[in-house]
Formats: sequence, structure tokens, C-alpha cells
Amino acid sequence: MATASSRAAPISLVIGCIIFGLGSLIVAHVDIGGWAMSFWRLAISGIVFAILAKVMRQQMPQSKRAIFYGLLSGAFLGLDLALWHESIYAVGPGISTLLNSLQIFFLAAIGFLYFNERQSIVQIISLFLAMLGVAMIGSPEFAHNSAATWGFVTGIVSGAMLAASMTFIRKTHDTEPTPIFMLMQLISIGGVLAMIVPMFIFDTGHILPNTWSEIGWVLIYGTVMQCLAWGLIAYSIPKLSLALTGLLLLTEPIAALVIDYSWLDKPINGLQWGGALLTMLAIYLGSLKPKPHSLRRYRFFSRFYKRDYK
Repeated sequence: MATASSRAAPISLVIGCIIFGLGSLIVAHVDIGGWAMSFWRLAISGIVFAILAKVMRQQMPQSKRAIFYGLLSGAFLGLDLALWHESIYAVGPGISTLLNSLQIFFLAAIGFLYFNERQSIVQIISLFLAMLGVAMIGSPEFAHNSAATWGFVTGIVSGAMLAASMTFIRKTHDTEPTPIFMLMQLISIGGVLAMIVPMFIFDTGHILPNTWSEIGWVLIYGTVMQCLAWGLIAYSIPKLSLALTGLLLLTEPIAALVIDYSWLDKPINGLQWGGALLTMLAIYLGSLKPKPHSLRRYRFFSRFYKRDYK
């Protein structure tokens, strides 16, 4: 049974990442603003997770600080999704998803600044490779896309927001271990509350779906992409090595790039493909687990990956 479970984990992780990548296709085709789309995704998933928490009889944390950290994680996740959506509108699903995947470097920065974690030579090199890769992707895009600046800024900042969300998930568990469905319910509530004001400010006229088809796609986006894909990824990550996890997680930006190029007719030239491959290599190197003799310097990352995805 354990062997079968281990064999299924890589497949589940890849499927979960591909489903996430397909979510960007829904965002690109539904006429709803980026902030409103984030609101609906989290609101729908919050209902699903509340039902699951009730069925599984999972309890709300007793610690008010743990609840606060969970809600704060949701607020940052809402910002992550909204900015990622804005980036999708500006530069397409492929590039925006790749930029969002740079969150691994923001996690490294958080570990360095707040948890006194030192970085290995490989991780430092990976940062410079990522910068070069993004430059290779961006140079042709800026030449023909007037919205490229906005797309790159929102895409990169969305990665920072995702890193902050993941960090507060870690702090929630540190304060009081929280069951996964209850934790995701808290995250959904925090994200929904954080999206209300900016949604009405930035997305006026584009808050509600206009057709039954759009309603259906929004429901799919909130249930399949947020709940099913998350469940597959959460199931898989604890069963895999960190190196393999980092490698397989790259299937999300790869899937988004392929979708962008083949389905949405996004012009991506050879230089940009090379930059995408270089950036994905950098992301993979940045996610590698340090060698055993230096693990004490990386307690933040080892704990994060072992405990957050349950």
C-alpha cells in the first residue's frame, strides 16, 4: 500500500499542477475582473471547505493568534490571485504563471531576513539565472505589448504575495496545528474579506458573471482549481522528496506556456522559450534541499515543506 501510494504521488502532483495551469485559461476567457475573480474563487472554495470541515468534524483553532494568521494568509492569497489574474490579462497565462512561480525566491528572502537562514551557492546562482531568464522573456514582450510592464510587475508581485501567504500558513501551524480543511476555510474567509473593497473599486461593471456559461466556469474555477488541484498537490508533496517536488511543480508553468502558445495563439519566440527554460531551471535549483551537513541553516524551509502541505 505504501509503495502504491508513493508511485501515485508524482502522477497526482503533475495532474494537480496541470489543472492549476488550465485555470489560467478560464481566467483569460471569462469577462470578470481580476479582483472579482479572486473573490469568487475563494468564496466558492470556502463553502466547499466549510462543508468538508463539518463532515470531517474538524474544529476551529482555539488560539486567536492562529486564527489571525490563517486569515492573514488568506488575505495575501487573495492578493496573489488577483494580481496573477491581472498579469494573465496583460501578458497571457504562460508568462504570468511563470512569473508567479518565482515565489520560491521570495520565500528565500523571507527566510534570510526574518529567520536568519543562509542561502547556498546553488540558490544564489539560481537567483541570477532567474533574473536572466525573465529578461530574456521580457525583452521581446516589451517590444510589442504596451501592457507588458503592468503584466510583469503584477506577475512578480503576485509571487511575493504567494510567498507571504505560505509563510503565514507556517506561522499558523507553529501557533497551533490546524486541520487542513479548517485551515483552508480560514484562508478562504481571509481572502474573501480582503477582496471586497478592491473588487468594487477596480472591477466595477465586471464583478458578476454575465451568462450561465460564465457562471459554470466560475464554479469550476472555485471548486476544481482551488479544491481538487489543491487536494492533489497537498496529498502528493509530503510523499515526495523536495528535489522531485520542485521539479514536478514546474509542470504548472510549462502547462500554462503550452496552453498560451497553442490554444490562445500567444506569440512566443525562440529567445522567450529559452528564457522560460532558464527560469524554470532556476526555480528548480532554488527549491533544492541543502546537503545534510548544512540543514541546520535551512530549518525554515525544511519545516515549511514538511508541515504545511497536509
